[in-house]
Amino acid sequence: MENKNTNPSTTPLPLGGVGGRLIDGKATATQIKAEIAEKVKKLVENGGKRPHLAAVLVGHDGGSETYVKNKVIACEQCGFQSTLIRYEADITEEELLACVDRLNKDDDVDGFIVQLPLPKHIDEQKIIEAIDYRKDVDGFHPINVGRMAIGLPCFISATPLGILTLLKHYQIETSGKKCVILGRSNIVGKPMAQLMMQKHFGDATVTVCHSHSKDLKKECQEADIIIAAIGKPNFVTADMVKEGAVVIDVGTTRVPDATRKSGFRLNGDVKFDEVAEKCSYITPVPGGVGPMTICSLMMNTLKAGEEENA
Repeated sequence: MENKNTNPSTTPLPLGGVGGRLIDGKATATQIKAEIAEKVKKLVENGGKRPHLAAVLVGHDGGSETYVKNKVIACEQCGFQSTLIRYEADITEEELLACVDRLNKDDDVDGFIVQLPLPKHIDEQKIIEAIDYRKDVDGFHPINVGRMAIGLPCFISATPLGILTLLKHYQIETSGKKCVILGRSNIVGKPMAQLMMQKHFGDATVTVCHSHSKDLKKECQEADIIIAAIGKPNFVTADMVKEGAVVIDVGTTRVPDATRKSGFRLNGDVKFDEVAEKCSYITPVPGGVGPMTICSLMMNTLKAGEEENA
């Protein structure tokens, strides 16, 4: 029977020259969270402590509100204890640092995050560095970043970990492949490059492109894997992608859409409809990398909880 549903998150891609396949981050995340819940159940049955994730939310940024709400829901699905600590946007840097210090010293809290972005009067890097790296389940602390860079055990930041998990889940070959990463942010681009080049993760040949890169189109055309995290809607077009490439779209930009009740929709960095025809695998937006980011935070929290119970 023909499937009339045109939602890219539920419909198989049209079979182009290589028969593209959708990478379903939502379904993958649901499966992994169920596996985490089972592990937590056994942990508690064996007398262990239920993993506890705390989140600190400053102000009322719409995106942050939604993201933290989804984290709380994910904690429930995984069987974690969760705590949400809210502050108004006028909180002082000293007050926020005092909150971080309390959470560092709270033995019941296995991991915690301070939701970014923070108000402009607060130094984000100072807050990140104040977090005990052993509770830094966001993987942003310089100690975790440094340990990741040289292949030591650590908390890997959520979005790169989510992408690695998807590649593994779909058994996508990365070893020896040419991987082009668009974007050099500390949260996605840089850690993704480090992980994709490491032997026990991606084992790929990695090129990082950014706004000042020359021959960016040519670099992309030669890539077996493109990871787009540049923050520009529809930046990656079909003429930039070779037949059979794997395309991972990290972009989540709000663009106006009068047909939606909210007045906007989420748009990725990849022009999905035309690029999908050429790919072997591609992630949609929404429903691709996004759900895996929160799932990865749950994976890190479980890891922190298991270390606490060890």
